[in-house]
Amino acid sequence: MRKIPVYSHPAAGWPALFSSTRKLMDYQTFLRGSVSVFKSNQPQGGFDCPGCAWPDHKSHKAIDVCENGIKVIASETMTKKADAQFFARHTVTELQGWTGYELEHSGRLSEPLYYDAAQDRYVAISWEMAYQRIAEQFKQLSSPDEALFYTSGRVTNEPAFMYQLFVRCFGTNNLPDCSNMCHEPTSVMLGRQLGIGKATVKLEDFEQAKLILMFGQNPATNHPRMLEMLAHAHEQGCRIISINPMREQGLSKFRNPQKPTHMTAGQSNDMVDEVVQLQIGGDAALLTGIAKWLIENDKINHDFITTHTSGFEPIKQWLAEQSWADIELGCGILETDIINLAELVAASPATICTWGMGITQHVQGDDNVAMITNLLLLMGMIGIDGAGASPVRGHSNVQGDRTMGIHERPSKSLLDSLERVFEHPMPQEHGYDVVTGAKALIAGKLKIFMGMGGNYAVAAPDTSAIEQALMTTQLNIFVGTKLNETMLYPGANNLILPCLGRTERIVTAKGEQFATIEDSMCQVVPTQGTLKPVSDTLKSESQIVADIATHVLGPDSTIPWQAMSEDFDIVRDYVAQAINGFEDFNHRIRTTERGFHLYHAARHRIWNTDSGKAQFEVPKYPITYVAAQMAETTSALEDNARKNGNVDDDQNDGQKIWQLTSVRSHDQFNTMIFGYKDRYRQTNRRDVLLMHPDEISRLGWHAGDSVMVSRQGNPNGTSQPRTLGPLVLTEMDIASNAVAAYYPECNDLFDLDTHAPDSHIPAYKSTTVVLQRVNASIAEPV
Repeated sequence: MRKIPVYSHPAAGWPALFSSTRKLMDYQTFLRGSVSVFKSNQPQGGFDCPGCAWPDHKSHKAIDVCENGIKVIASETMTKKADAQFFARHTVTELQGWTGYELEHSGRLSEPLYYDAAQDRYVAISWEMAYQRIAEQFKQLSSPDEALFYTSGRVTNEPAFMYQLFVRCFGTNNLPDCSNMCHEPTSVMLGRQLGIGKATVKLEDFEQAKLILMFGQNPATNHPRMLEMLAHAHEQGCRIISINPMREQGLSKFRNPQKPTHMTAGQSNDMVDEVVQLQIGGDAALLTGIAKWLIENDKINHDFITTHTSGFEPIKQWLAEQSWADIELGCGILETDIINLAELVAASPATICTWGMGITQHVQGDDNVAMITNLLLLMGMIGIDGAGASPVRGHSNVQGDRTMGIHERPSKSLLDSLERVFEHPMPQEHGYDVVTGAKALIAGKLKIFMGMGGNYAVAAPDTSAIEQALMTTQLNIFVGTKLNETMLYPGANNLILPCLGRTERIVTAKGEQFATIEDSMCQVVPTQGTLKPVSDTLKSESQIVADIATHVLGPDSTIPWQAMSEDFDIVRDYVAQAINGFEDFNHRIRTTERGFHLYHAARHRIWNTDSGKAQFEVPKYPITYVAAQMAETTSALEDNARKNGNVDDDQNDGQKIWQLTSVRSHDQFNTMIFGYKDRYRQTNRRDVLLMHPDEISRLGWHAGDSVMVSRQGNPNGTSQPRTLGPLVLTEMDIASNAVAAYYPECNDLFDLDTHAPDSHIPAYKSTTVVLQRVNASIAEPV
């Protein structure tokens, strides 16, 4: 397969600055947004950018924000409002036909709203009346488990702690969050293997690493601040390998806006030494080959394995049983190339493995994380400088929310701690995660849905089914800053409660408040908005939680909800008592410029696992799983064709079997669509199917052809056939037998039954599809 440079310029640089400026103008917030840009990620009196969870560097920068962050800031700081007057002009039925881009640009939510079915419109409602409606509906439930409480990673630590406390005092652990859809295999497997489901590295480790293996990541689009650290590591002599089905052009060179020579003289830094373009879903197979060679050639760390690990013999035996033919089939990489990669691992004294959702969002996502951890354990790369596990999360506080207790499967120690501190019984049964919660919603088992941020229906698989199910509930509550699709499918009662954004001041009777977040590397930092709120009727998320808790649980609650919402120090004092690692929270967060690092036992080679040691894990799925799925689909189609007597030998327009992955464009953040331009992939539209030009030619097709993408149902009927398209065929440097489409538009191709067994993460990154050309070159692929 040829290497095709879709984008020939360095990442960042002038194009990023121009794009950021255009986005501020697009949102009509140039002055207000620009002020916030200077406050983003600043150590004193600044706010933590909600654009990603990449840690702040210890050195001070006058401007410490990336292109992606500026887009998120522009979105939040816009003054255009989606208020009652906006909804007076547009019915909900009309808005259901709007694109994500149109809804994103409709304006800030600025007053409480209630859905009036007679008018098919949202209308204004007072805060007190909204709370009374909420309390009335909660009282009608037969069980607390008939309510589902979703959380997005944009929620800061203090309201997140209050939210989970309210939900548990109400009597349920139905606390799904966006972790269930992004890094749940990371949390599950790192927790099982190392004793804690978080990164074992600090940012400083990237300065000392000698080898960085990047799995399933596209930092130039999803977390651009990582590029500076990668370029710096490479400059220090670190070798960096990108392992990804797509050759992302934003990873080749980096033009640093912080360096005048880069911007004025056109200089740039190299980043990635090599791209290993494996098959979609082939990560575990590739890692199997590396580990197999290391063991068979005695290139492993015996002392570390003997002293610190358990389960080595089972994994060693399993690796010996894997044939090189199956390894090659599973990952699409030749044995000689895998050995070359293994030799780099063997020679490196300090290796970091870093990964994104390209690793986690698979049926075999748990296995992928397990094999990365197995590799690090084989080489003793946990607990030394410049080495370790570095999952890179998306939302700025998705990790902090989980630390604060947002978890449908809480540990007994957390529940015991909450009971001790608040002298209130906590529910013991595990609750619904995103997948099981969506199934319960569709099955009619849930009567109340509440979302603290996020775009639940659109982020999850089976989007259409979830949207329809939301219309059957007794009450839906949406707390957020912007209008999104999930809000447009109302039940018998539907409320939108607008909250303050990360960039806006929180002023209470006790004065101006600041909150905190936890980044991807366990650093807890303060965040404090500086802008005047876009509307006087907005409330902080903490205030909204406190008000709902007061109305639902009753004014006689022994927990001081209103005091916590007015004084975040009180919340932090409770956190210090209830959550390990937050001792003396208020003092530590005020006396350290860049916050503090949460103690990470595995970083100190203390293993809080069942065995008391770091644990090797044998994968559950065969390494040829993806190849087997494609072969099974091919066989089923051939059988159907023979039975129906319509075998089609036409090589141009016949059905073709491919592996599809979902991707995000450069002009979006999760489900937020900022625009249609994907600069690094050189396309200006979202209805595209990305395929390598060699594969397009092999089929006799052409860029610009119109293609339908379908997924076959399974024999047991748990997955029904589904179709997406037509999509415009567009060239991309992606592995053979692989295609990609944009998330969330392709979400209806994914179902709630196809997920990893333990973490339940949906398989957004790997599904077998059938392609069929329906029209030749109906549009230009730009």
